[in-house]
Amino acid sequence: MASLLKQILRTLFKFHVEGKEILEQKGPVLLVPNHVSWLDWLFLAVVLEEDWKFVVSSRVANKGWLYRKITINSRTFPVEVGSPYGLKEIIKYLNSGGRLVLFAEGRLSTSGSLMKLYDGIGFLIQKSEATLISAYLRGVKRLRWVQHDGWTKWFPKVSLHIRKIPEKPPICELKASTHRQKLNSWLTMQMMQHRFEVEHDSAPEAVSTSTLHAAKEQPNKIIFEDATQQSLSYSKLVIGADIIGREIETEIEQSQNLVGVLLPNINATPVTLLALWFLGKTPSLLNYTSGSSVMCQCAEFSKLKTIVTSRAFIEKANIDIDPFKSAGLDLIFLEDIKKRINLSGKLGALYRFRFEPDLINRGNQKREDTAVVLYTSGSEGSPKGVELSHGNLLANIEQVLSVTDIKDKDRIFNPLPLFHSFGLTIGTILPMTKGLYSFLYPNPLNYKAIPSAIYDLDCTITMGTNTFLSQYGKAAHPMDFRNLRYIFAGAEKLQDNIFDFWNEKFGVRILQGYGATETSPCVSVNTHMFHKKSTTGLPLPGQELKIESIPGVEEGGRILIKGPNVMKGYLNSEPNKKFKALNGWYDTGDIGLIDEDGFLKLLGRLKRFAKISGEMVSLTAIEEILNNHLSNNYDGGLLLAVASAPDQAKGEKIIAFTNASSLTSKVLRDAIKKGGLSPLCVPKEIRIIDEIPTLGTGKIDHKALTALAAE
Repeated sequence: MASLLKQILRTLFKFHVEGKEILEQKGPVLLVPNHVSWLDWLFLAVVLEEDWKFVVSSRVANKGWLYRKITINSRTFPVEVGSPYGLKEIIKYLNSGGRLVLFAEGRLSTSGSLMKLYDGIGFLIQKSEATLISAYLRGVKRLRWVQHDGWTKWFPKVSLHIRKIPEKPPICELKASTHRQKLNSWLTMQMMQHRFEVEHDSAPEAVSTSTLHAAKEQPNKIIFEDATQQSLSYSKLVIGADIIGREIETEIEQSQNLVGVLLPNINATPVTLLALWFLGKTPSLLNYTSGSSVMCQCAEFSKLKTIVTSRAFIEKANIDIDPFKSAGLDLIFLEDIKKRINLSGKLGALYRFRFEPDLINRGNQKREDTAVVLYTSGSEGSPKGVELSHGNLLANIEQVLSVTDIKDKDRIFNPLPLFHSFGLTIGTILPMTKGLYSFLYPNPLNYKAIPSAIYDLDCTITMGTNTFLSQYGKAAHPMDFRNLRYIFAGAEKLQDNIFDFWNEKFGVRILQGYGATETSPCVSVNTHMFHKKSTTGLPLPGQELKIESIPGVEEGGRILIKGPNVMKGYLNSEPNKKFKALNGWYDTGDIGLIDEDGFLKLLGRLKRFAKISGEMVSLTAIEEILNNHLSNNYDGGLLLAVASAPDQAKGEKIIAFTNASSLTSKVLRDAIKKGGLSPLCVPKEIRIIDEIPTLGTGKIDHKALTALAAE
């Protein structure tokens, strides 16, 4: 019977198993699978030997004869799931050499992602001698027999992936209840790690390939919408990219791989990116807020020859293109391409999308190929060109999806420009490859309009920097963010007073994360399941982090990262040599620590330390203390940042920049004292300015601030 069922599953679902030999492990052994569909047990049963039993709830058997037939038989182990007595029965059976399957979530997932494990699982791990094995059922999320509200189909591909879980952490000097809670969290993270490994290994080779696969499944799904209220379905996205790509191909040299893109958050931007990927080209996303001279500098060391842009955008953004012409750069305007598109071109693209999609994705790019070149913000120095591969981007998306319960029906509001790594990866490529809706908003500085737009569009996910979120919060009505499930903060440290303000005014918990352009960008993130205030969350699966001590810095150390999301390298030769010398490790230049619960806490940037009277002082810590202690006195309208300048007496001095003309040295001194910092941290000067200089990415422009301090 099992052989027949297995053959049926192979025929209908192309079902296969990886790591089956691990299931030969002798008891005591506990198999813990994810639980998404009503057929999960069937995919497991056909590959398990008959002595394996499924833990089921004895209470379910009382619902009727059919439930009794299913739950009480030779392949089940009925117990009062969740009760101490039931757990003891499971432990007793395991320790006698039994082999059990336990759906530790205790219910079907309503999102398709891992849900919380029931409370008793920590006690079970603590008291049992069983070997732990995780099972990840890939593809069952798309079966008809599920409880989530995402899209499904009759016969999706399903595979079973088996992984032996490492030895459980040793018992520490903790209360029994605390230890069980930690074991529960540990198993949860092991299952998330397994999910990432499987999805990463199974992912398509390139962003373009992944997008085509998704478009084939949901051709009419609306993926993008912009401020013109024009919507873009998968079919329009792919067909438009095919048409534009063929037109761009006629205007660039065959040998030219890197192509500049100078466009805002409009539908045409993801279409253009996809068009270049279909050609096998690499988009180089230029930061239009940095000015023409900086963009030309980036174009020069990147050896750009051509830039795809729009006349309407150039005029509206008041961008001076004369430096581009002087640098010998060719500009391809989308308006000119649009004029050349005819009916035969549209029909040809439609035919290819419906019947021969392989003719669209002609570039045939691989994971190791460069997908995009992004430029670092230059907040502390000259920009660097960062090469991110298709594998980097797709890995980072899977890392984020492994630890969150983002759903098919979530709606993303993306106010971050696409030259911003988070705006590109999470706000654009994630929806493009996974089939989510994303609204591309053109200007993150429209503080009053953005909250209303999020409200009107019923968006459930958005992102921003501390600076942006502070302004959105002040401008918003308490109802504007009622639908937000996820609001991610990154690029700069989230201040506690902003976190508290949002929590109190909107009932929304901002989830602070950490990352860098060089890491695609996400490194760690707080989630609903694992959250700790004033940290940037747990490191994402698939990465290694290490903290290296620094002379003169007492707390924490330099953060280094290694993983599939870490960039290929820099286009700039000197920075690239330094990166390559680290053998895959990326030196972030940030100072932080991993706390006792595994959360990453940022303490500042190494370049943002001042040496005063021989002691290293963190400018980031000073800003945080001052903002947290003073913001309530200024009705949320305080703007304050600090910079250092040379000082003959003490080496360096700290200068505070603020819009609060009533701020005094005594107020600053009291706040520093209350925050527990050294008197050396008290700013020596206060300078009144209307606005703190910021970059287009939302970060404080520390380079400009330092220049002001030196005046």
